[in-house]
Amino acid sequence: MDASPPLQSPPLVNWDALDALVLDFARSDRLVLPPASPSPPSSPSSSSTTTATSSSVPSSSSSYRSRLVIRRARRALEEGDVDATLALLRAHAPAALLDHRLLFHLHKQRFVELVRRGTETDREASLDCLRTALAPCALDAYPEAYEEFKHILLVLIYDKDDQSSPVANEWSIKKRFELAGLLSSILRAHLQAYDPNLSMALRYLISIHKVLCSRQGISSPISDLIDQLLFDDRDPPAIPQECSLEAPPFDEVDVQALAHAVELTRQGAVDSLKFAKGDLYQAFQNELCRMKLDLSLLDKLVHEYCIYRGIVEGGSHVLPGLECNSQCNDLNSVDKQETNIETRIECEITNNQNGDCSTSDITHHDSWSRRLRRVRSSTSGQRRRKRWRGRVDDLGYACEISFDANKHDILSSSLDMDEDEMIVKPDLVADSSLSDGRNNQDQKYEVILEMRDLTRKGMTSKVVEEINSMDPDFFSQNPILLFQLKQVEFLKLVASGDHGAALRVASTHLGPLAASNQALLKPLKETLVTLIQPSEDVLMKAVSLPVLASSLQIAMSRRLGIEEPQLMKIVRTTLHTHSEWFRLQMCKDRFEHFLQIDSLKEVDPSMGSRNTLKALTDECANGSSQITTCSSGKVLHEGGSPQVSSEVACDENAILKVMEFLALPRSDAIQLLMQYNGNAEAVIQQIFS
Repeated sequence: MDASPPLQSPPLVNWDALDALVLDFARSDRLVLPPASPSPPSSPSSSSTTTATSSSVPSSSSSYRSRLVIRRARRALEEGDVDATLALLRAHAPAALLDHRLLFHLHKQRFVELVRRGTETDREASLDCLRTALAPCALDAYPEAYEEFKHILLVLIYDKDDQSSPVANEWSIKKRFELAGLLSSILRAHLQAYDPNLSMALRYLISIHKVLCSRQGISSPISDLIDQLLFDDRDPPAIPQECSLEAPPFDEVDVQALAHAVELTRQGAVDSLKFAKGDLYQAFQNELCRMKLDLSLLDKLVHEYCIYRGIVEGGSHVLPGLECNSQCNDLNSVDKQETNIETRIECEITNNQNGDCSTSDITHHDSWSRRLRRVRSSTSGQRRRKRWRGRVDDLGYACEISFDANKHDILSSSLDMDEDEMIVKPDLVADSSLSDGRNNQDQKYEVILEMRDLTRKGMTSKVVEEINSMDPDFFSQNPILLFQLKQVEFLKLVASGDHGAALRVASTHLGPLAASNQALLKPLKETLVTLIQPSEDVLMKAVSLPVLASSLQIAMSRRLGIEEPQLMKIVRTTLHTHSEWFRLQMCKDRFEHFLQIDSLKEVDPSMGSRNTLKALTDECANGSSQITTCSSGKVLHEGGSPQVSSEVACDENAILKVMEFLALPRSDAIQLLMQYNGNAEAVIQQIFS
């Protein structure tokens, strides 16, 4: 068995951009409540803010209600309650019922479900369904519909348990789920109810990651996690209506871009563009949302990340009562990190070399405890983070086995509720050992987040002072972090004109650190040059403060035994493989800006030395999983050149022609063209001969 390759430093990620995507996801699905106000909003500024906020709510609320309609209609159909599905569509998406193809499928399933129930009343209802709904709909749904209508009549005489019958497939429960998936695809486009960008970006990045790992023979370090998060099967594609079948030819660039972005055949991409009336990005969204995500797992990953990044309050602030409700439908997220960390709480201050607890930790524990007490008194009533609400929008419905007709009115009214009406009233946190443990855990997060926020503000000298008072050994284990923090302090002093104090910082801290680490000599020289530069240019030499703040947070969290959120691992790894994939394709991703993937990669390289930034990343990635490891034991290096020669420049039209005729990925088409001097006809002729 091959020896494990050395760990590779992960690429830098703009965590602030991920924060924005995560917060948008949490708000869009109403997973969070606004921060608690310390006093009633009585001031004019408060009322104006409320007005401004409420004016922006309708579009978000409309999208939320539409997605809720789709989820509920889907679940009702999966449970065989076609009447509930039809009631929802009539109330909230009547335009969808103008699609006679869809309507025919729904009536056909309704007929099967009525026969399945087996009572005399239901049998009469099934015959009435045949006469009044199914037969008339079969006449103009689509050319094959009448033949399907005659075939479905066999359900009346063949038993549902007869696997050899000609209608065994019609009896299958799987048919419900296929129709529910088709309905979701159609409704999503009708209502323009697409998932938040985070959800779609994860689908896209994970699917690319899986394809690259498969094609390059690479074993993924996050395979277990992403296999649980993104399922292999997809919802059926929405079929374009007859009037769309004679659509004008689409640009082959669009067809190939869509086909290879979401793994479709060429004809599948053409059909998807027809359904979207030629809108490439709408077709792309339609196809992405067909990929099935485990929503409950995604909620957990988002909750874990939100606590880690200080977006929401800690575990002790989760609204009580939601956990037991979530057992009913497994949609409410529970922070996995809290329970894992509490088992390691006695080993807060660990040695990074061996990870064992030592007797010296007692002193450090006392320092941290004193700091925690200060945080408890200083931050009480001041933090304005959001509270985690969880996915409670359809708890009552999810717990029902059936959906009776008399519940339709209740459901319709609940879908029309405003956001404020749907907020769950918080109760007092129970006084228990569990809440005490969570409070202790929350205070640890408060310390780390306070240090992060001070770093973002450039108050690095205070950060160093505070951390040294809490844990004198921290910077001996993280010397490059100390160099970066002191570098910011030095540059601020130079910018203010206090060169004497700046030189004292350099001689006391920067010089000794560079003497013990050769990689810091060049950044030290570049830093000292700022003494003779204009003051307005000085701070441009410092490392980006958000990058430094995030790196400090990661290092402090690891020091306290707090694991990095799994969402960060997924994003870091899949962003790396996304870059590698498009290097191999020798083109730019047409969809990365649309999904804000480019913003996740935007870490300003002009601020600070690239060498120290890379060294800082290496240090903060210590102990993290490697990015991608080849099955042969090789490492797929970040920034490595693609395995394609560039001696022959291939014409774009030739690339598209080979991709179209041979149904090949772009990288394979380029490799073939290079073998035949860029001649597409020669490639095609050789393959078919």
